[in-house]
Amino acid sequence: MNTIPDGFTESPRRSPLTTPWEPIYQRITDAGATLAIEVRECHCNGRGFAHGGLIASLSVNGMGTSLVMKARKKFANDKISAVTLSMTTDYIDSAQIGDWLEFRPEVLKVGKSIGFTGMKVVAARDGEERLIARANASFKLV
Repeated sequence: MNTIPDGFTESPRRSPLTTPWEPIYQRITDAGATLAIEVRECHCNGRGFAHGGLIASLSVNGMGTSLVMKARKKFANDKISAVTLSMTTDYIDSAQIGDWLEFRPEVLKVGKSIGFTGMKVVAARDGEERLIARANASFKLV
């Protein structure tokens, strides 16, 4: 894949964990921050497909970012952030080198101190999509 889908730009968020995975892309919508990568060797485990740790890390990143966006808007407070309380991930299929991997968040509830989110991780290649994983997380708003 050489063409980045419409609406995606390089994510401005950086951390020491994600630096080796760059570039990471994002598309901001009303639903939140959809993250994406093109799966490369640096994203893979010893079997040659996208590592579960990568999938979990980018899932929680996208869910947390999306929750914070919604909470800041709801409470009109741009200082709100979030820390993960719990997360579960179900791995359904594997993503291969060359797949476009999207992390599609859903903010389920924004409470005063806790938020709940979901995530679908979808791989695309040649116009076909496959569900790779799903995740749920709860966060403490701070």
